[in-house]
Amino acid sequence: MLDVAAIEGGAAAEASLDPVRSRILASLAEPGSATMLAARLGLPRKKVNYHLKELERHGLVELTEKRRKGNVTERVYSATASSYVISPSAVSPDPAETPDQLSARWLLALGARLVQEVGSLLTGASKAGRRVVTFGIDTEVRFTTAADRMAFAEDLTQAVAALVSHYHDEAAPEGRNYRMVIGMHQIAAAPTAGGTASGPRQRTGETQETESDPGQEHRG
Repeated sequence: MLDVAAIEGGAAAEASLDPVRSRILASLAEPGSATMLAARLGLPRKKVNYHLKELERHGLVELTEKRRKGNVTERVYSATASSYVISPSAVSPDPAETPDQLSARWLLALGARLVQEVGSLLTGASKAGRRVVTFGIDTEVRFTTAADRMAFAEDLTQAVAALVSHYHDEAAPEGRNYRMVIGMHQIAAAPTAGGTASGPRQRTGETQETESDPGQEHRG
């Protein structure tokens, strides 16, 4: 059993996200038959057997053993991995097609490619018994104005370009290529006790102004 497997196809992803099949996959961390799973999950055996066949068809579970009990052969299954990463490649656009730094959809495409590539690396590394070398930074920054944010983005772009120019060696015979993705998006306001998003309060009679940011509101 792999530690992590990437689910590439849309049909396989749909199969894994079905609530019943998701429960079956989680339960198959320990091998079991349709009868055993039905008892574990409190479901009809025929229903479990149907979902097992679908999961097997998409390569998410595999037959590990056949046990003969009288006139009946019991088929024992196990999940093909301890956990799964769903690759959004089937439904996400190629970020190379529309490289717009101010587009939220382009940022989503970058994230989708990140999940796809790292998921595939994890699958291959698990099979080879090796580890994947990665590095990540996660932080938050609060800007006073839209102009400050745009200035920050420009400074960050220049800093990254300088670092890449300094360390990138196209001719390195033993070199390995690495993908670096940097993204920034607004964090949704947390709900208040009343169930609405918190944000700047407006006193009665005042006109609330919104931040003017060309390129943000109207780009997808």
